Amino acid sequence: MLAGADVALVGLFSAQDNEFGAKLDLLATAVEAHGGRVVSRHVQRRGVSRGGVDKMTTPFSRRTLLSPGKAREVADACQASGVGVAVFANPLTEHQRAVLNEMFDCLVISNEDLFVGPEVRPADVPASSRPD
Repeated sequence: MLAGADVALVGLFSAQDNEFGAKLDLLATAVEAHGGRVVSRHVQRRGVSRGGVDKMTTPFSRRTLLSPGKAREVADACQASGVGVAVFANPLTEHQRAVLNEMFDCLVISNEDLFVGPEVRPADVPASSRPD
C-alpha cells in the first residue's frame, strides 16, 4: 500500500500537545518502514482560538476531522503534489475515510493502519484487483 508511494502526513492536535512534532516524526518513520516517502506534513491545532479550549480534544468535523478550510488546503496540496496516500496521525471513522478519499483524491488511512492488522483492508482494494 505504501511501497513507493508519495505520502502526506496529516494530524489534528490539541494546542496543549507540545509533542505533536515528535508524533509526526514517529509516523514518518513508520511510513518509511512501509516503503513510503513523506513529501509533506499538515497540522491543524485545536484550542488555539478563543472558545476552542473547551473543545480541544474533539474533531472539527465529523465528516473530515479537520476544519473545512484545512481539509481543502490539504486536499489541494495532495492533488498538486501527486500524493498517493495521506496518513492521519488520528483515528478515522469509515465515513471520514470515504469523504477524505474522495476529497483528497488519494487513499486516506490512519496511523492505526500502520501499526496493527492487515496492511490493506478489502474495502481499499478495487473489486477488479481482488483475488477470487
